[in-house]
Amino acid sequence: MGVPDKHESDQYVKDISDIRRGDDSPIQLQQEIDADAFDDQWGDSSHDRRDMQRLGKAQEFKRNFHLISALGFVSLYMATWEYVLVSLSIGFSNGGYAGLFWCFIVTVICYGTIVASLAEMESMAPTSGGQYHWVSEFAPPKYQRILSYASGWMSTLGWLASVASSVYVVGTQVEATINVYMPGFAFTRWQLTLIMLAFNVITILFNTWGAHVLPQIETVSLVMHVAVFFVVIIPLWILCPKNSAHEVFLTFTDNSGYNNMGVAFLTCQVFVIYCNLGSDSVVHISEEVGNAGLIVPRTMWWSYVGNVFLGIIMLITMLFCIGPLDPVIKSGVPYLILFDNSGSKPLSLVLNILLMLLIFIGNVTALATCAREAWAFARDKGLPFSGTIGKMNRKWNIPFNSVYAVTLFVGILCLVQLGSTLAFNIIVSLSLLGLLSTYMLSIGCVFLKRFNGEPLPPARWSLGRAGIWINGFAFLYSGFLIVFCCFPSYLPVNLGSANWAPLVWVLVMILSVVYYWVYGRKRYTAPVEFVEGRKAEGVGLQEST
Repeated sequence: MGVPDKHESDQYVKDISDIRRGDDSPIQLQQEIDADAFDDQWGDSSHDRRDMQRLGKAQEFKRNFHLISALGFVSLYMATWEYVLVSLSIGFSNGGYAGLFWCFIVTVICYGTIVASLAEMESMAPTSGGQYHWVSEFAPPKYQRILSYASGWMSTLGWLASVASSVYVVGTQVEATINVYMPGFAFTRWQLTLIMLAFNVITILFNTWGAHVLPQIETVSLVMHVAVFFVVIIPLWILCPKNSAHEVFLTFTDNSGYNNMGVAFLTCQVFVIYCNLGSDSVVHISEEVGNAGLIVPRTMWWSYVGNVFLGIIMLITMLFCIGPLDPVIKSGVPYLILFDNSGSKPLSLVLNILLMLLIFIGNVTALATCAREAWAFARDKGLPFSGTIGKMNRKWNIPFNSVYAVTLFVGILCLVQLGSTLAFNIIVSLSLLGLLSTYMLSIGCVFLKRFNGEPLPPARWSLGRAGIWINGFAFLYSGFLIVFCCFPSYLPVNLGSANWAPLVWVLVMILSVVYYWVYGRKRYTAPVEFVEGRKAEGVGLQEST
């Protein structure tokens, strides 16, 4: 690791010492500091210091995540093979076994262009802000401020919905585990709500008092993620009766009600994306990762490739070993049927518990991601109560207030489930649409700059000459996915089965625009205003007053 001379370190501290924070007072950093001591305190490299200086942000986290721990962080949130088991139940109706398999293959190839585009942007600007920062830096100056603000809101609320959804999934897994020996058992709404709240509270501990060992937890979890994969598939291949290859790869069945295999197939991709969502989670801890401009994009890409590989193997295993299609569609919990096909209830119980444990660890990652993103957005005064949410605990170097605020909001969402499961599902449906809209905005901004021949910041993980084609396809595919996210899962539609995600999405966008004009345009500090060399050019200042 290269260490700059003392003059370079002094200049770095001087350049960032007056950066505005989420509260109304500037950070006062030590004006002279030894470069070696700076490395000892923060664990950053010369690349990290240059990146933070260019972005105009103060280093406030210790960089205690490295390649393996960061890989564990994103892999456990993505949890592709785990979510193949727990979240593809509707996919069996929209194409049958062959439809689900081929939709998975096509979707992960196309979605890979989005992941690659996000990874390159992260290498250009490795910041916990992620998409809202990239939109601010790369959007046309006339629109960058409001687009960045809207992106920040959509990202924050999308991650909040994702955390709430993850807590809900763990609660339903507890119910499924009980069903192994008590078929037909179902929690009442208040019981499920209490379990969700309990998991929500437990998750706080890992992100506050246990945050200093979070990298070690993520490293161990990565080993578990791979080891339990083999623990699951080996007994299934040995013990379960098998479907034929013709049924798995060539038999398409439309039970969606659309009476159109093409529409059913395209609607199915939404559930496939849900299994592969989250490569950008590690972006929001990039200020805690050593050599982030290289390690984080590498982690994003290879975690996606690795998770997809394991996901495809698990999907093939499930399709061969799950048995006839009709009972699977009626069940709604396909992994229970899959594990029961092993013929051993004790084995089914163990596999259910291991699956639940891994997805719970993913909740820890989800809360850490959402808390960092909210903290970064509050640092730029993008949220209500930014002075509180954007405050860093100087003793622990953890944004405790942001963790508590996110957990409180998720707890409120859990209470919504107590009153109405339908209302809760309407709210959490925001997750996929919210995050996809931020992907589309940020990728579209980079594509436009490339199309216009405008210079981009250097990236140590670059798409090279293929970048404009990859960005262009990723932008169009993001829009394509957004359209099908608005389709109902199946027909006919009633109040309970309607897809409410578009309504929630539009309402959040309207809310963000209204809040921007009332509050944000006077208080929000667009990240581009602090980027090195941009402030002097007046970029992003057109709407500051």
